[in-house]
This record gives sequence, structure tokens and C-alpha cells, in this order.
Amino acid sequence: MIAAGLLAKKAVELGLRTPAHVKTSLAPGSRAVTAYLEKADLLKPLETLGFHVAGYGCMTCIGNSGPLAPDIEKEITANDLTVAAVLSGNRNFEGRVHPLIKANYLASPPLVVAFALAGRMDIDFKTEPIVDKSRNGAQRNDGVRLADIYPTDEEIEKAVEQSGALSPETYQKCYENVFQSNETWNAIATQPSKLFAWEPGSTYIQEPPFASARAGGISPPVFSRYSGWTHRGAYAPRSCACLAVLGDSVTTDHISPAGSIKPDSPAGKFLTESGVELSDFNSYGSRRGNDKIMTRGTFANIRIRNALAEGKEGGYTKFLPTGEILPIYDAAMKYREQNVPLIILAGSEYGTGSSRDWAAKGTALLGVKAVIAKSFERIHRGNLVGMGVLPLEFMNGASVESLNLTGEEEFMLPVITSDFTPGSVMSVLASKPVMMNGREMFSEMEFQVRVRIDTPVELQYYLNGGILPTVMNTL
Repeated sequence: MIAAGLLAKKAVELGLRTPAHVKTSLAPGSRAVTAYLEKADLLKPLETLGFHVAGYGCMTCIGNSGPLAPDIEKEITANDLTVAAVLSGNRNFEGRVHPLIKANYLASPPLVVAFALAGRMDIDFKTEPIVDKSRNGAQRNDGVRLADIYPTDEEIEKAVEQSGALSPETYQKCYENVFQSNETWNAIATQPSKLFAWEPGSTYIQEPPFASARAGGISPPVFSRYSGWTHRGAYAPRSCACLAVLGDSVTTDHISPAGSIKPDSPAGKFLTESGVELSDFNSYGSRRGNDKIMTRGTFANIRIRNALAEGKEGGYTKFLPTGEILPIYDAAMKYREQNVPLIILAGSEYGTGSSRDWAAKGTALLGVKAVIAKSFERIHRGNLVGMGVLPLEFMNGASVESLNLTGEEEFMLPVITSDFTPGSVMSVLASKPVMMNGREMFSEMEFQVRVRIDTPVELQYYLNGGILPTVMNTL
């Protein structure tokens, strides 16, 4: 952060400025950062380049750095532009900094400032000047290269020493009165109680449904193989429909986005109907205490690609009984009305990225009973089991593609009982209608899967419907 401030100071002294099309913001991890930047006289140069303190902590990387300029948003949307963000956080995903930003890069704080000054990503800092008249218009000095303004180790060490950036006193001063200094927080009315007083109308915190094994609204499936399938448009008892067919490296951010809430999404419509203004939507990450919003946000990432959605990008799927393309939440509720359990088909590394419990919680609350994938990220697999969702892995290199699965099949899942051996190989039965001699017939295919319930403890979680029902049963 000191290096970023020093780079900004040198750039400002040479007359460099960020181009008008670049959006900038500064969200330090601590108020102490603001304090030592001020003490080192480095905050003003950052502000001159547009890096004003807009908040603290995970604000930018979770999508709360604010909207783009309306004319820029219009240009991106009208021309389907691929534009970029550069972030000095510790992780990043598609559409997370802003829904319209497809390309996202991680870089050190001084490089973030440098890219902002350049106003473009296709720059070679070793050979090109930061400012190019042909791209950014005339400025006082267009021959400055990154090496000319990048601070030396000695300059950084001197600024650290002068600013007290590593001094315990800097942090103590910022936080010694943390519980008394925030008048807005302290003004919130509270009543002492051993139990939380739930507010039925709150759009932030609702009583969670996870202690009930029936939270998904569908009876736990007990599958058995039988001959004969129902006609198209209806489902046999205890057979599953596919909610989504996803590819490789689907992240927890694709499954349960943490960023901004679109007004035309199921979660956005719910907030509007609840009387919340668009300016107060906040983010999915800030509303994790409300299952009604988070379930509507599951698989709602605007960049997720579901093969069942017929090319429509975002959180959409085909409601198979009618062929309608609907938001995934709306389709899941229609399946629930028909008491149809759901599955997800996916590729390799399903659930990669940051560990997010809502990726498993939301999946369960949509009525998904199993995820069949080539492989799972370790923590997400465990989270699925902990929510009563069955993780199944294709065997022997098989995949959605090699088995010619489209997601329009009906699926029968294996029965898991108390005598199940963790890690066992079992079978899934898929059936789909085919036309033969002018008549609709049903083609059945059986394929093997490894049941990724890996331990006896996980088996108990799954049989009880999840971790919390297990705890409640124990109590």
C-alpha cells in the first residue's frame, strides 16, 4: 500500500492522471491503512488519481465499489464489450467486481495504480510509456514509463518508518474505542435476551430452515428401480429431473454469487416486492442471513453457463415438462410444486474457489438431491453432504459428454442406507424418450458412479438430512 501511494505521488508530480473511462476506488483492509497513508502524505496523491477511500475490507472484491458511469454501462451492453478490472485483493471471479466486467485480474496495489494510469490492459510496461497520446489524449508528460515512477525498496522502507505503518500504536489508536466510536451502530435499539428476536419482515436476517430435514420442501427421496416410465411432460414417482448441466471448474461463486443483485433477478424482484429500493439492494454477501434471498440467488451468477438453457447465459434453465426457459429458482419452484427431486450434472473440479457454505445450502433449498460430477473440490463436497445432498462421481473417465447425456433424461439415484460402505461404487439409471417407428419409446442407460460419502460420520449426516438435523436428533 505504501508502494502504491509512492507511485501515485510520483505520477501526480509528473502530471499524470487516470483517463476518464477508468473507474477507481480504494478499500483498505483496515482503518490503520488510511491512518498511515495520511501520515506519510500519500493519501492525497491517491485521491488525485481517483483512489478515494470508499469503504473497508471485502468491499470491492465482493462487488460493492458502486456502479459504472451510465454511458459506459450502456456502451458495454450495446456492444457486448469485454472490459477488465484489476484488483489487489486475494481472489477474484467472473462478474464479481461488477456484473458487466468479464475479464478480471489480480495485481499488487502499485500495479493497480499503474494500470489505472494506462487505462488499458494491453500495455507492456517494460517497453511502452504509461501514457499514449493516441489513446488517452495529450497530458503534460506522455513519455513516463513504469520504471520512472516505481518506488525503490529504500523509498518504501523510509516511508514505512516515517508513517508508523508497522507500529502497534497505529492500530491501537484506530481501534481502542471501536465499541464506542460508531454512533450509528450504537443507536440501534436492542433488548437483552438469551434468544434472538426474529423480525418476520427483515430482508437481512430470517430464522434459518436448516435444522429441519424437510427444509427443501420435498420428502427425502427413496429410490427403487422399476420397469416402465411415465409419458413426456410428467415424472414417475421418485425419479429426478436435471436442473442444470454445467461444465468444468464451476466455482462456488458461480453457484452462489456474493456480488450485486440484479433488479430483474428472482432475488431482485423479491427485494422490490418487499419494499426495498434498488439503491439499498446491497449484495448477496451482505444478505447471507436471509434464506429467501440466498436461495433465489443460487445459480444466479450472470456468467454461469447451463447447457439446458439453450445458449442463454446466466442463471437460467429449461423447465423440462413445458420446455420454458426460466430463471433457475423459478424452475426449481415449479418442480417443487410437482414434488420432483432435482439433480445437477457437472464436469471436473465442481465447487472450486473460495469455500462458501451457501453454495451447498442454496443447492439443498432448491430441492437438489444429488450432484453428479467428474470431480469435486474437497470442501464443497463435504458441504454438500453436510446439507443432505449426495455427491456422485462419474467412473472410469466417463462424463456428461461421453455418456451423451443432455440433462433431459429422468434419473434414478442409488439407495443409501445405514449399512452403506463409504466410497462405494453404485449405479444411476437414466431414461429418455426416443422415437421408434413413429412411436415414442423410452431408452434406458445405466452408468456407475462413486458415492462420495467418504466417512461413517458423513453417512450419518446424509441419512439425517444434514449436520443440523443430526445435531437436533442427538439433542
